[in-house]
Amino acid sequence: MNDIIFRFASRLDHSKRYNKVKADIDDLLNNPDNRYKKYIDSMVIFLIISSVAILIYEVENPVPHWMDTYDIYFVSFIFLVEYLLRLWVLNDIRIGIIQEHRDALYLNRDYRPWIPLKRSLFEKLNYMLTPVAIIDLLAIFPAYRPLRVLRLFVLFRVLKLLRYSKNIKQFMEVLANKRFELLTLLLLLVFVVMTAGIALYVLEEQINPNIDSLFDALYWSLVTISTVGYGDISPVTNEGKVISMLIIISGIAMISFSTSVIVSAFSEKLSELKENRIVEQINKSDKFLIICGYGQLTKMFLRQEEGIEHNYIILDKDQDRVDTAISDGYDAIKADASRHDTLSKFSVDYSKITMLCLTNSDIENIYITLNAKIVDSKIEVIARANDSALYKKFVRAGADHILMPNSVANTMLLAAISQPVMHKAVLAILTGKNIAKIDEMTLYDDNILIGKMVKDVDFKSMKLLFIGIQRGRDNPFMLNPPKDEVFQGGDIIIMMGKKISHAHFRDIYQEHRV
Repeated sequence: MNDIIFRFASRLDHSKRYNKVKADIDDLLNNPDNRYKKYIDSMVIFLIISSVAILIYEVENPVPHWMDTYDIYFVSFIFLVEYLLRLWVLNDIRIGIIQEHRDALYLNRDYRPWIPLKRSLFEKLNYMLTPVAIIDLLAIFPAYRPLRVLRLFVLFRVLKLLRYSKNIKQFMEVLANKRFELLTLLLLLVFVVMTAGIALYVLEEQINPNIDSLFDALYWSLVTISTVGYGDISPVTNEGKVISMLIIISGIAMISFSTSVIVSAFSEKLSELKENRIVEQINKSDKFLIICGYGQLTKMFLRQEEGIEHNYIILDKDQDRVDTAISDGYDAIKADASRHDTLSKFSVDYSKITMLCLTNSDIENIYITLNAKIVDSKIEVIARANDSALYKKFVRAGADHILMPNSVANTMLLAAISQPVMHKAVLAILTGKNIAKIDEMTLYDDNILIGKMVKDVDFKSMKLLFIGIQRGRDNPFMLNPPKDEVFQGGDIIIMMGKKISHAHFRDIYQEHRV
């Protein structure tokens, strides 16, 4: 029997299809960044609302057979499948069984597969006893309701909205963050209600016709402290009226205190919710920039918005600089880009991300570069280096491009002194004046330029200056390549000319081969 269990676990472990399906379902159910999860959540919310709507409709109207079948069988079946899938992806029994087999062989002892089986089943049982899992289970019960009174179990489906509605979930998180204050308030409320109720019961049980038991007195106390005041029970003695006045004042104080607690919790959460919305919005883009640091270099870069084809977001640890960026009209959040949890919020799997490390600290830029490459090596990092001595450290950290503004400024300053005409021309090109601009074009695998020689392309007639080719990331840049050089897939060609010339060239040569 033990060998059968091990062989079955090994077969599952070596099944790529099984592992992929389980990983995909786990990601779909539990990963909020999954691109399909919002559709699943929307479908479940629709099922919940439609099920409750049928419950309300049938109070005064006969329910058609198809509607009853939909509610009892279809909706319940979907919730049952979801419940079982969550239990399935909770843990991997096969991993524990295989590990137990390896340990038994290594230690030369008996193979005991029931130990990992018991451990995995215990984990699933613990999950089944959690409030969320209990709600999921009760939401299935309408499929088994032989009595119409059991249709009230449908209301448990409303509680599933706590899992699938983001706004409700965020509201519950806010309350959970203030659970100590709210629990203290609840204990105080219970104390006051119990004390006032017992006191009124002792004082008026014999003379007040509306108070027949301690429950009546506690009911009056709770209704009074909540300032609802139904009026069905009221004190008849002066002592009882004094107690009533005291708990009314206590109720007003408690309501004010609870309101201030919730408002303060939401005000603390408001900035975080706003930042999360900004991140969610930019994650919908196919490509975007993460700009680290809001200093002079960032401001200069953002002033050239016409040439920026990406969406972007600014990250800065300093709240004052974040506030300045927001007041300047840019999307910015307070965050430390050198932390793993900061960058893990962004959709590295579905978007092309370019990170600009533009803080004033070289050390901080190196840490940000390292963190970006750890999160995902596909993130393209452009880092600022003020100290040329740290250039190699940036390379080792994984920076794809390194900007050295101080060196460039010194070079331009020297050119302005010794070669003023050249300085003027270069400055005009770099600042985007209408003299000319340098642009690049990537030759994808189906581009019509692939297979042609440099001499076959008439750059001159299009008023373009062909500068060179970058072939592969690690190869040196080919400046002014020979005329018999053949364009290859993946090449990046660099040209200089007016904007209209670049656009004309793309119209002709960015077409795909038939």
